[in-house]
Amino acid sequence: MKTASTGAKHVVGIFGGSFDPVHCGHLALVQYLLAQGVVEEVWLMVSPLNPLKSSFHLSPDDVRLDMARTAAAEVPGLRVSDFEMHLPRPSYTWRTLRALRAAYPDTEFSLIIGADNWLVFDRWQHTDEILAHHRLIIYPRPGCSIDPAGLPPGVVYVDAPLLPFSSTNVREAVRRGEDIAEMVPACIVDRCRRCYAKSDE
Repeated sequence: MKTASTGAKHVVGIFGGSFDPVHCGHLALVQYLLAQGVVEEVWLMVSPLNPLKSSFHLSPDDVRLDMARTAAAEVPGLRVSDFEMHLPRPSYTWRTLRALRAAYPDTEFSLIIGADNWLVFDRWQHTDEILAHHRLIIYPRPGCSIDPAGLPPGVVYVDAPLLPFSSTNVREAVRRGEDIAEMVPACIVDRCRRCYAKSDE
């Protein structure tokens, strides 16, 4: 798949999430998008509280950022950003993308979202603005069926590896004392064990 650029701008994929923690599935998706030329670079946008997950308890920003940066150091083309954490709350994707366009006018930003998020995209704010300015890249999620032929212009579905587990699975595995060596990069295994050994409650 070739990079779909509207000009000579640098094409960056914005991959937002709480990343509590970042795991091997996230990194496999990033590596797939880069290897296939879907984007030239990926910015892992570590987010504050998701407005659609108001009851979700997050680890501290600095903890999530530090683990993400440690893991990203091993993936060429992947950059970790705290850009969204410096924007007004609550954090909404349209605000983040609008601010990115203003701050980086020479960059073309694509938005990377899971199929589960695409299925509730109509609940997002200012979706028309998002679609008018940004290509959406949808990746597979368990239990989510997407018909690529039925997607609107500017929205593409990539046949990327299915993320085999979630960050919640990682945290729960740590609390159960299970091995997480195949779930997160080796460079953050010990940090995850220390961080998530206690309950989320």
